[in-house]
Amino acid sequence: MAGSMRFEDFSFGFLQIDGVAYDYDVVIDRGELRKRKKKASKPFRDDFGHTPLSVEENIPWKCRRLVIGTGAHGALPVMKEVEREADRRGVELVTLPTHEAIGLLSQRPRKTNAILHVTC
Repeated sequence: MAGSMRFEDFSFGFLQIDGVAYDYDVVIDRGELRKRKKKASKPFRDDFGHTPLSVEENIPWKCRRLVIGTGAHGALPVMKEVEREADRRGVELVTLPTHEAIGLLSQRPRKTNAILHVTC
């Protein structure tokens, strides 16, 4: 996972990893970092008042544990289908406010991927 990644700073709308600042949600997939592309989840926005995390997104399932950072205030909705898909795949799903998720990821857990929401 993020074995060599250094999580240096987080505040509402801002995340710094290895000296690089991000002002958007990120996905960590087997040590690689990319921007979260949430367009596939936008059709569900009206149901949640916010674009949720849905199974329609490119979720990094190739792991034993998936950590979802739900934002500065823990407000990112995670759809039930995501929980069901994690169960189906045998992936432990850990959903925490982003600052707590970063704390967990800083411990460098093995076979762990992540989705980190940087706002709400």
